[in-house]
Amino acid sequence: MIPAIHIQALNKTFPGGRRALNEIHLDIRAGEMVALIGASGSGKSTLLRHMAGLMAGDKASAGLVQIHGQSVQSGGRIDADIRRTRSGVGFVFQQFNLVDRLPVIVNVLAGTLHRVPLWRSLMRWFTRAEMACGIDALRRVGIADCWAQRAGTLSGGQQQRAAIARALVQGAKVILADEPIASLDPESSRNVMDILARVNREDGCTVVVSLHQVNVAMKYCPRTIALHQGRVVYDGASNALTPALLRELYGAEADDILSLGDHITSLQDAPRQPRVAPWRSAMAQAA
Repeated sequence: MIPAIHIQALNKTFPGGRRALNEIHLDIRAGEMVALIGASGSGKSTLLRHMAGLMAGDKASAGLVQIHGQSVQSGGRIDADIRRTRSGVGFVFQQFNLVDRLPVIVNVLAGTLHRVPLWRSLMRWFTRAEMACGIDALRRVGIADCWAQRAGTLSGGQQQRAAIARALVQGAKVILADEPIASLDPESSRNVMDILARVNREDGCTVVVSLHQVNVAMKYCPRTIALHQGRVVYDGASNALTPALLRELYGAEADDILSLGDHITSLQDAPRQPRVAPWRSAMAQAA
């Protein structure tokens, strides 16, 4: 079976000679939920950006990145047909990457831009079916009642959920989430991780999420890939990541990783039910 993500001999060197990625070889199967962990500067964000074709590896190497068998980059060059490949990859940024002045629904429907005519996207003219898709995505992440608000009025947790809704509208088969809970409070963090896990489970979507908190990785992701100074130092079952193993892998840096407690599971386990009724009025206005 073709892996969802295939990486072979990927290297990245930044100006000044700093090696950000060092001989990365990875295969991630379709439908997996995988955590990327490591201290700051270990290469997590850089690796995710290479997976999405937002950054090219070293030209001097034979690095290869493929998504579902389609080339993202090879030999340090982004594939000429990257837009088609990237249309199946949703990227959730740490800082949300929404346009604050635009309504939430317009931000979410940006996920359709790879398949709607340019003139319609420039005019922000969406069909009733597209509006329905956007409202449904917002319902799935629990903020359907915020569809008409300016994105800048949402809380950080709500903005991150809107970013996930955008990936749902996009129809992404792979979601790459770059430290999506790093700037969120505990309750918002749990909501975001619960949503990513539900999308993985219900849609069969491959999810790769970078995290600082090892315990959060263990709670949500069966598989963890640990990076250290641009190298993969562990790739296996998350529940095998004991403090002793982390100290063996990271040395003194392990204390920084272990000091980040799991603030999510300290919350009550009762799930909050999203308010979804207002989507009906949204649909009526979109008709």
